[in-house]
Amino acid sequence: MSVEPYREITFDKEGDGPAGQSAALAALARQGVTDLVMLAHGWNSSPSGATRLCSDFFEPFPGLLAPGIEAGYAGVIWPSMMFTGEPVPDYRALVTVLPEKEPVLDRLTELLVTTPAEERAFAEFGSLLRELTDVVAGADGEGVAAGSGEPLPAFLVADPVEVCALFTEALEADTTAPATTAAGAGAVPVEGFGGGLGRYWKGAREVLRQATYYVMKKRAGRVGASGLGPLLGEVARAAPGLRVHLVGHSMGARLVAHALGGLPSGARPVASVTLLQGAFSHYAFAARLPHDPGRSGSLRDMQSRVRGPLVACYSRHDAALRVMYPLASRLARDSESFGPAAGLLGSDDPRWGAIGHDGVRAVPGTVVRTLAAALREGVPASGCVSVDTADVVRSHSDICRPELARVVVSAARVGR
Repeated sequence: MSVEPYREITFDKEGDGPAGQSAALAALARQGVTDLVMLAHGWNSSPSGATRLCSDFFEPFPGLLAPGIEAGYAGVIWPSMMFTGEPVPDYRALVTVLPEKEPVLDRLTELLVTTPAEERAFAEFGSLLRELTDVVAGADGEGVAAGSGEPLPAFLVADPVEVCALFTEALEADTTAPATTAAGAGAVPVEGFGGGLGRYWKGAREVLRQATYYVMKKRAGRVGASGLGPLLGEVARAAPGLRVHLVGHSMGARLVAHALGGLPSGARPVASVTLLQGAFSHYAFAARLPHDPGRSGSLRDMQSRVRGPLVACYSRHDAALRVMYPLASRLARDSESFGPAAGLLGSDDPRWGAIGHDGVRAVPGTVVRTLAAALREGVPASGCVSVDTADVVRSHSDICRPELARVVVSAARVGR
């Protein structure tokens, strides 16, 4: 680990963690720590990979802090691992988090490797995805999570050939991304697929990624609201003077944002929040949605639970959030019919945008800064702030940059 003191906070998929974690963080305050910076990693990170990320990300911090600031550091480690490997994903890695689904994963892997150009193979693929994600297809063509009645993404119950075709065309339309990593970790080479239906297995691999994405999306929100939020409440009671600065990357940004909703009533230990390439809606904090004023974002006004600013760093170079996130978000709308692929790419429809692609939207008073301006002038002391980091962030996982560390330090008001 590049910094000390460093603590690792772990949660299971329900947001439960080992006893004594809040006490370990509160003890840092008794050792003289004034500010605690906590980083939550994103989707598809192994525990060891998450620790390496924390070490790399935190490395510049000691040299950026003002005299008198004693910082402590913590990694928030949660079970986000689904599958790994580029350019050919290791789908068997899914067994580590879904061991009960091993037979399903074996057959999914076989289909994705052999790529049979037959419609019945895609039908089987769709059925296996529903089994993997515990989705029950209803007679009305929609789906619910088994045992919950909660609506789930339409692409899990729609025609699998059509869905795989949509994702294939989206991958091919994104000409700015390298062919072997068009949508981030787990994307596949363009070559190697046959014509006809066989071509759509390229999209099928992205559909599997999106299916696991929705499992992790629910998990991140649950871990934040049921795990990290209550833990921070305990820390606030034991060490009321400790200032906590939350940082989240990708799905980890969703986790720390939902932690604000999980804080106990009256507890305000969070002094700043910095979201790096956040993989959730840019309307999440809005009191009214521009396209539907009768509805609000899922995290309406949660920024008011932060004593300082809530900063969203975003980059137009993030292909995963620019192309695949809007497409998956649109396909997740249960009432949406499937039209031509060109109308579903989503990049020109603000309803489906990610906060890591274009910042906070529809929150009055949000300040927008270039990275250069944020580094030169700092960020405001409160409220929502969007910082365009495209000058240094060239892809979804490109966050271990000293410039981003400086943004976090500015939001925390602890810099030189």
